[in-house]
Amino acid sequence: MVGLYDNQEDWHTAMQMGVANYGQMTAGGWMYIGPQGIVHGTFNTLLNAGRLKLGIPQYGDLRGRLFVSSGLGGMSGAQPKAAEMAGAAAIIAEVDLSRIETRHRQGWVGHVTDSLPEVFALTCEAMNNRTPVSVAYHGNVVDLLEFAVHNTIPIDLLSDQTYCHAAYEGGYCPVGLTFEERTRMLHEAPEEFRRRVDATLKRHFLAIKELADRGTYFFDYGNSFMKAVYDAGVPEIARNGSDKNGFIFPSYVEDIMGPELFDYGYGPFRWVCLSGKHEDLVKTDRAAMECIDPTRRGQDLDNYNWIRDAEKNNLVVGTQARILYQDTTGRMKIALRFNEMVRRGEVGPIMLGHDHHDVSGTDSPFRETANIKDGSNVMADMAVQCFAGNCARGMSLVALHNGGGVGIGKVINGGFGMVCDGSERVDEIFRSAMLWDVMGGVARRSWARNPHAMETSEEFNRTHSEGYHITMPYVADDELINRTLSSVAYNPLK
Repeated sequence: MVGLYDNQEDWHTAMQMGVANYGQMTAGGWMYIGPQGIVHGTFNTLLNAGRLKLGIPQYGDLRGRLFVSSGLGGMSGAQPKAAEMAGAAAIIAEVDLSRIETRHRQGWVGHVTDSLPEVFALTCEAMNNRTPVSVAYHGNVVDLLEFAVHNTIPIDLLSDQTYCHAAYEGGYCPVGLTFEERTRMLHEAPEEFRRRVDATLKRHFLAIKELADRGTYFFDYGNSFMKAVYDAGVPEIARNGSDKNGFIFPSYVEDIMGPELFDYGYGPFRWVCLSGKHEDLVKTDRAAMECIDPTRRGQDLDNYNWIRDAEKNNLVVGTQARILYQDTTGRMKIALRFNEMVRRGEVGPIMLGHDHHDVSGTDSPFRETANIKDGSNVMADMAVQCFAGNCARGMSLVALHNGGGVGIGKVINGGFGMVCDGSERVDEIFRSAMLWDVMGGVARRSWARNPHAMETSEEFNRTHSEGYHITMPYVADDELINRTLSSVAYNPLK
């Protein structure tokens, strides 16, 4: 949408008129695969949060640690599954009982209760026994957090996945209302609903702040929670009182996924077996696992374990699809391997792509570009270049669109869907476009002087010296600059 109209209200009008539709993130490339993608992303996020913030060893997991969040919807429903896979004890609050029942029936959450004492009793027992467990709390997350504050219950990792990008459209439930009361008020008294949302967001913020002061690590999980709190009239959540300066709590990309995954080129690579045969998915899982060296980095071991256990963890919802975080090297190996398998008739056609929440597919200062600190985090450089470069190199189903995750007007996404048909033509497209699709984002992060992205770019220049080169940033000597400036008398009138 044109910039002046790039907001939720005008988009909704355009949608009602039939001139716009909401691509979200993954569906923008026409290959939506359900919540599996966020299971893997959350699995990686939690493990790396534990290592960075809790002192978990590089190859350790979250046994004996407590993770608390909210939301058991289409994407947020991945949280209890991912937390158990990472070894944690997890509590996920949800006001909509039907969502809880769906996840419990799927086996994605282990226990269900509306009793706050029971919630913490279940997780305390699991933590003492160092066994993974997930508990759905049927109630409001604010009640849950205030209970933890009042009873001095320590929480290791804390996040939120309520639909705060649409807080006033029903994505966030005011405390004190049941889900049914929330739905009625939303339609019958929208102004009162808005007032109660704002009041609840303020209480939510105060509970998080108190827990953080006691040692809890809170991270925003890209659902516009902190922006919603700011918009609710809480300027203290923003640095220097303005949301343009960022927020006092980090986003998960800023603190975890950015430096530990995106800056290396690791992102949500994915595929769909177009035959619809589950046996094809099993074969691709095995082939992808054989392409990973688990001894190269800790991230590779996490991803190796993920794909090794994918079948056992029963992750498929809908299409016979898989997601697997990989860097440039891994994606190229897997893409060429899959196309060879199709050529030999071992499997049917396979569509490859990536979640637009990737190394280079998405620009949003509230999430994907949150760890880009050179001022360009508000520019859609990566998404547009990813889109244009993939088109030029022969990728198919290339998408460039608005919205997704953090909401209309706050993000631009770019991605592709490429079918492995077994042809040499597709091999050549992969050899060119797959590098562009990933390393364009790494280069952008390197130009922002992110250390791991600079390391990855330097390594790429060494290994791809014939035909490719990423321009490296010149990093200034801070001591020299400070010494030079201190020796010059500044006169603003000159």
